Amino acid sequence: MLDRVKKILGIGSRKTGNKLVVSAEKLERRVALLENGRLEEYSVERSGSRHIVGSVYKGRVKNIEMGLKAMFVDIGLDKNAFLHFWDALPAALDSGIEEVDRPSKKQRKRITAKDIPNIYPVGSEVIVQVTKGPIGTKGPRVTTNLSFAGRYLVLMPFSDRSGISRKIEDPKERNRLRKILRELDIPEGLGVIIRTVGEGQRARYFVRDLRFLLDQWAEVERWIREKPAPCRVFEEPDLVERTVRDFLTEEIDEVLVDDREALERMGQLVDKISRRSHSRLKHYDGAEPIFEALGIQKQIDDAFHRQVWLRCGGYIVIDETEALVAVDVNTGRNKGGRDVEKTILQTNLEAADEIARQLRLRNIGGLIIADFIDMKSRKDQQAVFNLMKERLRRDKAKTHVVPISQLGLMEMTRQRAQESLSDTIYENCPYCGGRGVVKTSMTTSVELHRTLNTVMRKYQDSVHDFRVILNPDVLKRLKEEDEELLIELERRYAGKLMFRGDPAYHHEKFIVTDANTGAELKS
Repeated sequence: MLDRVKKILGIGSRKTGNKLVVSAEKLERRVALLENGRLEEYSVERSGSRHIVGSVYKGRVKNIEMGLKAMFVDIGLDKNAFLHFWDALPAALDSGIEEVDRPSKKQRKRITAKDIPNIYPVGSEVIVQVTKGPIGTKGPRVTTNLSFAGRYLVLMPFSDRSGISRKIEDPKERNRLRKILRELDIPEGLGVIIRTVGEGQRARYFVRDLRFLLDQWAEVERWIREKPAPCRVFEEPDLVERTVRDFLTEEIDEVLVDDREALERMGQLVDKISRRSHSRLKHYDGAEPIFEALGIQKQIDDAFHRQVWLRCGGYIVIDETEALVAVDVNTGRNKGGRDVEKTILQTNLEAADEIARQLRLRNIGGLIIADFIDMKSRKDQQAVFNLMKERLRRDKAKTHVVPISQLGLMEMTRQRAQESLSDTIYENCPYCGGRGVVKTSMTTSVELHRTLNTVMRKYQDSVHDFRVILNPDVLKRLKEEDEELLIELERRYAGKLMFRGDPAYHHEKFIVTDANTGAELKS
């Protein structure tokens, strides 16, 4: 079924190689992953902005809210971090803090949320890791379940369980990795997870990665002992280092970097991981900016439009709200032939592929609702659902998707660790206030007539000359279409109306003043 879907979409029909493109400018660092020339991953990090997700802090409990079943922890930032009780339990049970007696195994089973204030009283120190950065007015969210990502492994200092990524599904490969996992010299009380990128890798790579992570954890432990709370004891690597760690896999044919300093730094990092990959690093020194030269910037600009076109001629519309993200699928120019169901299936399949891509590119999180075109065939619905699941597998953020409902809606969730890319790049329009629309000239004219009627009746005994200051576009409407109504107002209240257009005035704004004194008249 999935092979048939890929054939319909034309996936895998072109082979031009996979490229990792790094642009390191003074104010901004950007990384783009191109697969067969198509932008699939995009990350941005700006100078001065702190990427704190993954960083570890030694904090101090400031207050406990039993109603929220949470505590607020001072980690040295502007806003206290939010630590839910269920995110505090693992550390309380598995690691303990030096000032707190560690519960016995029998006691662990009986510990509930009511016991947390005793385990972590106000003023006590707690080691936490940021899982979600500050978004809007909310502070960061943290957990005591620490984890440190390496190239092939994830080290969990406060857990003695080890396992393999669920995204590795081949039973033979899982058995091979289990054998490697059992042979690793993992210290007691620590756990590791084999990452998806570890699939097919030799045992020596895991041994080397574990050694690196254990050295890293030893350094963090030293800072925990020596530094006073609140403080940061581990900083998540920057974008360049995360790129080498997470993206530079065997599937990458070439890495282009437009900055020599960044290239040298990446080379040093690659040497620690895989020296064979060093030959893939290349410097770009063209006159044209690297993202423009490779056609990446145009793809970025197109991807961030509200309306995104599909290859078949259909399109999707993406609207981000406070609570959820709504995606609408339309056939657009894809009218197809006589087989309407095939046209609808093709549009929905391309839409599912593009939606999964857009979630990654825009870093959209939270609840997502996709309104697909109605499909009568349950088989077609399942094909769209299976493709969406397959496309979400590559997403590094945690996702969950459910089959298409009877209403043609597909519901899914995506982990929201930080603000979406659109929130980082864009801000609300100061003119429309983020609405995306302004009132028509006719609407403003209606409101102005209503105001003039009230003001002229109220001040008819004391003011005879009225001046109106407003936007020139609205003034044009008044002169061309509403002049008779204004003359009627002047006759009714024996007053004189004068108008002045001011380009600095908002399209929806106007004021009525006494033409002689300049005082503003309130309705």
